Amino acid sequence: MAEENQDHTLELKPRRKQPHFVLIHGMSLGSWCWYKIKCLLEVSGYTVTCIDLKSSGIDPSSADTLTSFDQYNQPLVDFLSSLPEQEQVILVGHSAGGLSVTSSIQRFPKKICLAVYIAATMLKLGFQTDEDLKDGVPELSEHGDVYELGFGLGPENPPTSALIKPEFRRKLLYHMTPQQECVLAALMMRPAPLLALTTAKMEEEKGQEEEEEQVPRVYIKTLHDRVMKPEQQEAMMKRWPPRQAYEVDSDHSPFFSNPFVLCGLLIKAAVSVGSI
Repeated sequence: MAEENQDHTLELKPRRKQPHFVLIHGMSLGSWCWYKIKCLLEVSGYTVTCIDLKSSGIDPSSADTLTSFDQYNQPLVDFLSSLPEQEQVILVGHSAGGLSVTSSIQRFPKKICLAVYIAATMLKLGFQTDEDLKDGVPELSEHGDVYELGFGLGPENPPTSALIKPEFRRKLLYHMTPQQECVLAALMMRPAPLLALTTAKMEEEKGQEEEEEQVPRVYIKTLHDRVMKPEQQEAMMKRWPPRQAYEVDSDHSPFFSNPFVLCGLLIKAAVSVGSI
């Protein structure tokens, strides 16, 4: 009896592509601040891109020449615009980088599978009330005159740039951070485009809210933050509840003070929404 021909070929399912993390820095920092997180994620098999926004990191622009948020955020817009049509990323923003995340949710909702805010400004599109701004903008006046200000449009106009003075950085930004990271930051920090950030307006378009809410959001709260205080972070989460919220024992800079836990939370957040 002739043997029946049987097809024993195994059907191999295509491997799911590992998530692509895109990391956005806060005021006065740059892509360099993520070096520990980038290393940990890449060693774990993930793709990581760190963006220098305008006048930050190695970008040659001067903060005093930037007068709009769109100018400041253009490098991220260019990057997201260049992605292939079907490719999605996990967009992560720290501190003022939350404005860039929210703007990207508005402009590129189909290219973002997850938005993560780390001690970040998370204000819903269309925010303009004084209470919204109070929740989302750090209030440091209790510490006195903490900023070095630049006046690119002349002394008679509002300041165009700001940089926390060296004597306040350890106390406000890095009080739980190893000294070597404080030295690195002292070498690398640059004035932030204050005018561009404080005039950021992201108006919500009619019928856009449903599309925005399709992008899941995760908030990572920094428990010992002296810049974006924990109660401010809680207020923002209450006003615009994320899908998940996590906590990390850190100062305002968990990528320096607690990188292993922060990396684990980023991976956990990706798992929680099915990105991995």
